[in-house]
Amino acid sequence: MKTYLDCIPCFFQQALLAARKATTDESKIREVLDAVAELMPSISLTASPPEIGREVYRVVRKITGVDDPFRETKAENIRTAMALYPQLKELVSGSHDPLLTALRIAIAGNIIDFGADPHFDLSRDLNAILKQDFAIFHYDQFMESIQKAKHILYLGDNAGETVFDRVLIEQLRDHHFTFVVRETPVINDCVLEDALDSGLGEVAEIISSGCDAPGTILSRCSQQFLKRLQASELVISKGQGNYESLSEVRDYPIFFLLKAKCSIIAKNIGVPLGSIILEYNQQSAF
Repeated sequence: MKTYLDCIPCFFQQALLAARKATTDESKIREVLDAVAELMPSISLTASPPEIGREVYRVVRKITGVDDPFRETKAENIRTAMALYPQLKELVSGSHDPLLTALRIAIAGNIIDFGADPHFDLSRDLNAILKQDFAIFHYDQFMESIQKAKHILYLGDNAGETVFDRVLIEQLRDHHFTFVVRETPVINDCVLEDALDSGLGEVAEIISSGCDAPGTILSRCSQQFLKRLQASELVISKGQGNYESLSEVRDYPIFFLLKAKCSIIAKNIGVPLGSIILEYNQQSAF
């Protein structure tokens, strides 16, 4: 997915939020915004938003000297999600379609997003998503792919939603999962420490993509990750950042699992804002 002009104000909002998380020094925050403003004329609208986000967060880190502005917030999100974990497991076990409920729960975790919506309401949105119809629902393709695949590559997104991802992975316990995290902290995206805090190490192998962007930019990923991707029988891609960077990729069997929290992404996919989505990038093969 390319970057749109409407994305540019969002980059400033994200920079401001991250800078304020990193420091209370107003002069430093202003310096961050000035540096992002200087960066904008050089960006290419053909690049994906995560590629631009990568540069924006490099500016934040360089000027504030803080590598992970959202560290405490991520830890709090994980604690909140872990408190919900027993309830989430009960919802799955008591469902007439446990896998579908686990998919819904994984999407519900995707609302924990300080890039697209820093004012999310976890309890409210969880209840809504459990009842909401899918705007794109390639569930039959997902079921067929799951039956064929033994090894699944799972591209993580935000730190707090890793607990929700764990619920889905546990529902598919007969498969071998490799869970992929970001190489370095960016927004509130999941890194190795966050995945371990969520208990994902108990149900999946955890590796880094090697990418320091809020998405999966293949040209910036490690050879280790690319080898895993090339060998993967099935890829589950969580969240908007991964969709933005992989939406045009057709070389690998990818299921995009997300909530469209951004009007630009919703328009790009062709769904109403707020839609929940299970989309297969190779649906024409079925």
